[in-house]
Amino acid sequence: MKQTSAQSIARVLKILAAITLGCNLAAIPAVPYVVWRGSAEGGRAWLPAYHLPLIAFLIFCGICTALILVQALRVLNTVLRGEPFCMENAVSLRRAAVCAFCIAGAALARTCWGFWLYRSLRPLLTYNALFVPIFAMAGLLCLVMSALFRRAAELKAESDLTI
Repeated sequence: MKQTSAQSIARVLKILAAITLGCNLAAIPAVPYVVWRGSAEGGRAWLPAYHLPLIAFLIFCGICTALILVQALRVLNTVLRGEPFCMENAVSLRRAAVCAFCIAGAALARTCWGFWLYRSLRPLLTYNALFVPIFAMAGLLCLVMSALFRRAAELKAESDLTI
């Protein structure tokens, strides 16, 4: 069976997503060490308590990102099978949307925590403030795509039943 251009692109994306997932999973356990080494107190034997929210945030976002990548691999697998319009994709995209909203919520919480800690507008100039709209929009996009895939799967199932 001849491979379509969408399947060729999906194959490349699957490889890239798998590599990214592997790097992500390898980086998550290293977060506490990297934060400790990157701090001004990197020479100390203990980790300062004010680094714990950063570590928790980075690990949480890393786990959510890994889950998003797993859902992307599931969608790409259906494309490679030649069955892109199935309910499985709608469910995967909805799960990815939930993870994206979780990252946006965690970034918003960390930004608010920064306002409280620094008592200034400095947290608006950090990546945390940037994560909020980016991942909120990504979550909305995944929800829209999920609804589109769900509707396409319903139409396909209805069409398959028609003689």
